[in-house]
Amino acid sequence: MTTQIAVIGCTHAGTAAITEMAKRYPDARITVFERNDNISFLSCGIALHVSGVVKDAQGLFYSSPERLAELGVTTLMKHDVLAVDTEAKTLRARNLVTGEELTQAYDKLVVTTGSWPIIPKMVGIGLENVVLCKNYNHAQAIIEKAKQARRIAVIGAGYIGIELVEAFEMLGKEVTLIDNMDRILYKYLDQEITGVTEQAFKEKGVQLELGQTVTSFEGDKEGRVAKVITDKGDYEADLVVLCIGFRPNTELLKGQVNMLPNGAILVDEYMRTSKPDVFAAGDSCAVHYNPTGEHAYIPLATNAVRMGTLVARNLMEPTVKYRGTQGTSGIKIYDYNIASTGLTETAALAAGLNVKKVTIEDNYRPEFMPTHEPVTLKVVYDAETGRILGAQVLSKVDLTQSINTLSVCIQNGMTMEELSYVDFFFQPHYNKPWNLLNQAGLQAV
Repeated sequence: MTTQIAVIGCTHAGTAAITEMAKRYPDARITVFERNDNISFLSCGIALHVSGVVKDAQGLFYSSPERLAELGVTTLMKHDVLAVDTEAKTLRARNLVTGEELTQAYDKLVVTTGSWPIIPKMVGIGLENVVLCKNYNHAQAIIEKAKQARRIAVIGAGYIGIELVEAFEMLGKEVTLIDNMDRILYKYLDQEITGVTEQAFKEKGVQLELGQTVTSFEGDKEGRVAKVITDKGDYEADLVVLCIGFRPNTELLKGQVNMLPNGAILVDEYMRTSKPDVFAAGDSCAVHYNPTGEHAYIPLATNAVRMGTLVARNLMEPTVKYRGTQGTSGIKIYDYNIASTGLTETAALAAGLNVKKVTIEDNYRPEFMPTHEPVTLKVVYDAETGRILGAQVLSKVDLTQSINTLSVCIQNGMTMEELSYVDFFFQPHYNKPWNLLNQAGLQAV
């Protein structure tokens, strides 16, 4: 009996699952349903493409229907799945080109439907030049419209918003960044880090309008956006990019599998949903968040690729457990290299946790070296047990790998005392006799 595997959606998690499944189960029949006309687009590269760092957008694709066909996979592009029946193990899809509908039975279903930008219901949202930033078509629209635009407003100061602001400023645009929190990158970083980066934006002439909520958009006579209205003022703009955040695309399984209140699918450590033979991965899912031990919604490409690969490993029988995530991420803003993992102090306090922190501001290597850039490292830990819960780093020198190290520490439940005496090398080109991470541990203890 040939196993019929159906996959819905083919970006990071889907592509990872499919390529691994094709290798592991050469006798299975894998059918992929994708409503777009392209697959595997790295949306985290959009800002690099907008700014011209990445000249050719084709480089942001890392697979194609042709490549999947070489693996023996049937990829049905421009096919929208309309309904899934997890009891009968069937799905119904429509060919968006011909309008024809088809029903397909499956033995194993892999749901990698991803996420979609949050689009608030407000006056003027449908105006020309109010655009989203998620997929290849959005990227092309932003680049085309930015050529004509002089004043650009970016709504949302998360990673994507911040990277676009930098890209637009580098293109010589007048940029306004609007966010309802009182500082940028609120979810990822604490004040010690965001203060430095906000200053960098101000020095470049970016207008930061924080702590205010967009209420509507005003258009001109031609129906193009002209103004962004917030609860504190209005700002002229001939292009508006919405980067408010994402929500999981999981309507197909509503009421059929267990989900978080926001619709993110809950999976166990083997990527299984609450329904037999239905697996899920990527932005459509919640992840096990190690710093708190709870399920959380953290849409990141790294999580998606990891989870997609694990779906393939565990499809026929449970073999490899998911180790959870710390939500580890990094960003480059002008000259600053920034990374974070786990809980910020802000998030830990908001969650009612009893935490302490260590913030180290030091030169990253000995002062006798010709250059010795400053670095800021902040580590957040449990006040009672000393268990490491989160960390952030900022420097003009790339020290972001230190956050990957701390991600391992959090995943393995290490304490600040243990961190104090970890064996790290010393070499004057790179660091000081007491490594920065050792210093953080020692200071806490």
